[in-house]
Amino acid sequence: MSEKSPKLRPALDGIPTYKPGKPAAADGPVSFKLSSNENPYPPLPGVLEQATRAAGTINRYPDLACTALVAELAERFGVPAEHIATGTGSVGVAQQLVQATAGPGDEVLYAWRSFEAYPIITQIAGATSVQVPLTEGEAHDLDAMAAAITDRTRLIFVCNPNNPTGTVLHREELERFLDRVPSDILVVLDEAYLEFIRDPQVPNGVDLYRDRPNVCVLRTFSKAYGLAGLRIGFAIAHEPVAAALRKTAVPFGVSHIAQEAAIASLRSEEALWERVEALVAERARVYEALVGQGWTVPESQANFVFLRLGERTADFAAACEKAGVIVRPYPGDGVRITIGEVEANDIFLRAAEEFRKAM
Repeated sequence: MSEKSPKLRPALDGIPTYKPGKPAAADGPVSFKLSSNENPYPPLPGVLEQATRAAGTINRYPDLACTALVAELAERFGVPAEHIATGTGSVGVAQQLVQATAGPGDEVLYAWRSFEAYPIITQIAGATSVQVPLTEGEAHDLDAMAAAITDRTRLIFVCNPNNPTGTVLHREELERFLDRVPSDILVVLDEAYLEFIRDPQVPNGVDLYRDRPNVCVLRTFSKAYGLAGLRIGFAIAHEPVAAALRKTAVPFGVSHIAQEAAIASLRSEEALWERVEALVAERARVYEALVGQGWTVPESQANFVFLRLGERTADFAAACEKAGVIVRPYPGDGVRITIGEVEANDIFLRAAEEFRKAM
């Protein structure tokens, strides 16, 4: 009798692997990792101490409902607690949203290139990705996205600011797009980098969700708050969507340590904004230096910048690694560079300048 492998879902065939940012070499010349959109600063004041105290109860299951954190978030954003759902980072919540809305025969619509998890979580659900190319300015083409909506569309991701290009959508164009979307299609405003926005024309997704039952807002503690290693994010949505998120959540997925660290982070707002302002200032410095070197750089409102390099992408990434920084290549498209420590940014800028001169 011949042995057979267990039958697995055909939908899993060919799923692209999520590629995390390459780490800096522990024993090589590379000193800085600018390949993941992490916060270079340590946890905010009081967070590590609170997390350490919480670690003393790891023999117990965490609060399934994240009650204390949800209450803190509800007060912070002025929304009902029933409108908040938590998960393992905003990407975990995004996967729950796809599971709740789409399956075989359904379509999930998003810009491309955008957050690389979108095609993965769509295919895992057995749904079909509909990718709409970015504009020449590296931004969402909302007219083309609206035209791509069909009777099979179940969910639309709008990443604002967009990862990896850093471009943003303004209130007027976003509201016009939302008005064109049928009310039975969920629109997810992925705002993982909201804290870094300084363009006053960019709306806060929470304002848009309030009178639009088909709008859901995604947020995370991984970026500005510096809790990437604890995996905690949340969504703000009207009750039917929030309830569906709670149904699709992994039970006890958000640890007690993560919950307590998130609460402490929310209560350390003054230090948070000091760090965010420092990163925004560094972003401006890096952007201006790249433009001065002759690069065409989309104006970023996130904690990274993007260079479209096409076939030179791999060579540029290799040159940066040789110089002492790891950046994030997207083969055939370009390179995303996270804003890090001043020294790391300086090394990157020197590598970029040398590469530009050699082109």
